[in-house]
Amino acid sequence: MSMHSDRRATPQSAKIGPPLAVAAGSPPDGVARLVRGMKPGLRLAPCQRNFLRQSRWINVTSSGSSVAAMIRMALSAATAAALALFAAPAVAQNQQEALDANYDRALAAGYKALMLCSAIANAERVGEDRTPESVIEWELAGIQAPLDAIVPSLPHEIVRNGNGVVDHVAVEWADDMPPRIAQYRGQQGCAALPIGQQPVAKGHDLARYRDARILNWHMLRSSPVRTVLSRALDAGYGQGTRTTAVIVTRAGEEIDSLFAKGFAPSTPQRTWSVAKSIAATLIGAAVYRGEANVQASAGLGESDADPRRAITIDHLLRMASGRYSDTPGNRTDPLYFGGSTVEETAVHWPLAHVPGSTFRYANNDTLAAVRAIKSSFAVHPPAELFARLGMHDTVAETDWRGNYILSSQVWSTAHDLARLGQLYIDDGVLPDGTRVLPEGWVEYVSTPAGPQPDGPFGYGAGFWLMNKSEGVPPDTFAAFGNRGQYVVIVPSRNIVIVRRGEDPVGARFDIAGFTRDVLAALD
Repeated sequence: MSMHSDRRATPQSAKIGPPLAVAAGSPPDGVARLVRGMKPGLRLAPCQRNFLRQSRWINVTSSGSSVAAMIRMALSAATAAALALFAAPAVAQNQQEALDANYDRALAAGYKALMLCSAIANAERVGEDRTPESVIEWELAGIQAPLDAIVPSLPHEIVRNGNGVVDHVAVEWADDMPPRIAQYRGQQGCAALPIGQQPVAKGHDLARYRDARILNWHMLRSSPVRTVLSRALDAGYGQGTRTTAVIVTRAGEEIDSLFAKGFAPSTPQRTWSVAKSIAATLIGAAVYRGEANVQASAGLGESDADPRRAITIDHLLRMASGRYSDTPGNRTDPLYFGGSTVEETAVHWPLAHVPGSTFRYANNDTLAAVRAIKSSFAVHPPAELFARLGMHDTVAETDWRGNYILSSQVWSTAHDLARLGQLYIDDGVLPDGTRVLPEGWVEYVSTPAGPQPDGPFGYGAGFWLMNKSEGVPPDTFAAFGNRGQYVVIVPSRNIVIVRRGEDPVGARFDIAGFTRDVLAALD
C-alpha cells in the first residue's frame, strides 16, 4: 500500500475508534508536509490503532483529541507508512541475499564434489593417481568468486566400492540439507546430482580400468623448444599462471613435452571450453556419416511457428544463435555444478537478435548444437571417436540424465588433445587412411564466416582463430578453454601445440606469444 492510498483511506475511518493522546516530540518535517490540510477529530480503524500503539509519537487513550494531537497522529501514521514502504524492499533484499548465499554454498559444494570425483576417478581409470590434496592445490585453487572463499571450508568424503574404485564424493554444505553428491559412472565419468539428491544406487561394481603404468616420459632430452617449454612452466607467459603440461608435435611425432610436478602424460584434466572444439569434431563426424547437416534447423523452439526454429547448427557452432543469455560468457553453473540438466539449462532461452547477426559466446549454443545430434550417440558415442583417434585417456562426462556436457565437461590429457589437433592437420583422415570428417571440414571450422567477436582472436565454427596474431601463420586456429587450456593447430607448419593449466582467476597465459616463440624455435 502506498502513502497516497493510506491518506485516501483515512477519511473513510473517521467514525470508528477512540481519539488519541499524543506523546511528546516532533515528527520529521518531510512527513509533516504530507498531512497538511487534514481535518481534526478524525478517528482510526482498529488495525490502524493497533499499529500505532507501537509508535513513539501516539498512544491510544479514551481522552479527547485536539487539532494538534490529530496532526501529530496523522504525521506519525504517515511516518510509519513511509518506514514500512522502505522496510519492505530492505527485507526482501535481505531475504534474497540470504537465498543467494545459501545457493552459492550449494554450488561451491557441487564444484568441490565434482572436481574431486572427476580428477581422482578419471585418473585412476587410466592408471594414474590423484590425491585430494593435489586436486585442492590445483583444480580447487584460484577459482571464481564467491565459490573460492567457500570451497575450502566444506568437508568432503570420498566413498569407494569393494574394489577400491570411487563410487561418489559427498560434500557437506548445510545443516538442513543432504550433502552434494558427484557420482562416478565409469566411462561416462562423474556427474553432479541435483541439490538434495542422494546417490541413485548404493555402490557399484566398477573395477579399475587398468593398473598403473611405468613410463620413461620424465627422461631429460634436448630439443629446440625445451627453453620455451620450461619458460611456460615457470610462469614466463603470464604472471601468476600455473602450467601443468605442454607438448609440441610435428607431423604427429612428439618434439618435446614437459609436466608440472604431480602430473604425467596420462593424467587427465578438465578441458573446459576446449570441449566446444571436441563438440564441433563430433558434429563433423555426424555430418560425414550423413546424420547431420549444419545448415539445417537445430530443432529449437516449441513448433515450426517458433522463430527459434530458424536457428541452424551452423549458427550455434559460430556463437550466432541470437539467443539471450543472462551472463557474459553465458555462465552455466546450475548445469556444471548445481545438478540441473542440459534440457533445463540450455534450451529455453528466447531470441534477442536475428539468428546469424550477432556474436555472443555462449555455452548454451554449443549444448544446443550437440543436442541436435543427440540421436546419433546411441550408436556413435563420443568414446567411439576417441578410441579411433587413440584418445584412450579421454572421458566425455554427462549430466545426471545422460546428456553430454560438451561445452566444458571433458577430461583429457595433453597427448590426447595433440592427437585431436593432428586430425585437423591431416584434414580429418586417420593415420590408417580412414576419413572421419568431411572434406573441407577443416576449412569450415577455421573460416570466420559468421559475426566476429571483439578482441585479438577471431572465431570460426567451434574454434578460435589466430589469424590476427603477429608472428603466427594466418591459417592457425585453436581450441581455447578456461583456466588456460589451449590446443593450437598450425596446418602450414604441420605443428600442434598443447598447453594445459590451472590458471587462477585474473591470470592469463599469453598463448599467442607462446605459439610465436615455439614456432620461431623450430625455424
